[in-house]
Amino acid sequence: MEMDFSNLTFEIRENVALVGLNRPLKRNAINDVLIDELGLAVTAAGASAKVAVIYGHGDHFCAGLDLAEHAERTPFEGVLQSRKWHRIFDEIERGPIPWVAALHGAVVGGGLELAAAAQIRVAEPTSFFALPEGQRGIFVGGGGSVRIARLMTASRMADLMLTGRTLSAAKAEQLNLIQYVSEPGKAFDEALGLASKIGTNAPLSNFAITQALPRIQDLSHNDGLFFEALMAAFTQTSPDAVERLRAFLEKRADRLAKPRD
Repeated sequence: MEMDFSNLTFEIRENVALVGLNRPLKRNAINDVLIDELGLAVTAAGASAKVAVIYGHGDHFCAGLDLAEHAERTPFEGVLQSRKWHRIFDEIERGPIPWVAALHGAVVGGGLELAAAAQIRVAEPTSFFALPEGQRGIFVGGGGSVRIARLMTASRMADLMLTGRTLSAAKAEQLNLIQYVSEPGKAFDEALGLASKIGTNAPLSNFAITQALPRIQDLSHNDGLFFEALMAAFTQTSPDAVERLRAFLEKRADRLAKPRD
């Protein structure tokens, strides 16, 4: 399946959707056209693939919001645009399929907000992470105050926004912004490998993880446990789960891989 975009590339490789931000001369800054195309691509990926990888063409993943367009908005237009970002990023975080972000170069501002919506983030060693909103006289508008603050804590996020501090990939991993640091130049390959593996999972389990797990974090302790029990019962009785559990018990299933750093 191919779709014709001006600011994105989109393809399905086996059961993996590949969504590439494609404004390399602008460091893949997110303008109005790109965000609209991203919304279409996210919906298409959810309808036609089992898992998706989002990455950036050129030297950077994404340098954030295109400030040239943002400066011309009225406050009301700004609210509407922010809410559009929220809807699209929510479909990545809590949509029908898991997403893996392959990161390199700048992962800044709205680019970091976009990456935070993915379930898994893989970064090259040369990646750098920043939230320069304080220096630009603006505030995050793509869900970062919710997602990034929960990943690294609100106080650490405030540090980035207030001081303009830039984090290396190693420091970002330490602060829980990313889960993997790849070999140089290999973030996309590693992300694709992870996505291909995720695509072999039971679709209902993947759906439960992407849908239920973030919502459980929003619940009280007791409500979260009750929701977990419902999801456990719902998934384990599906025909797919019954067959996979039987294969494991009969030693026909693959065993767990050795741990990696």
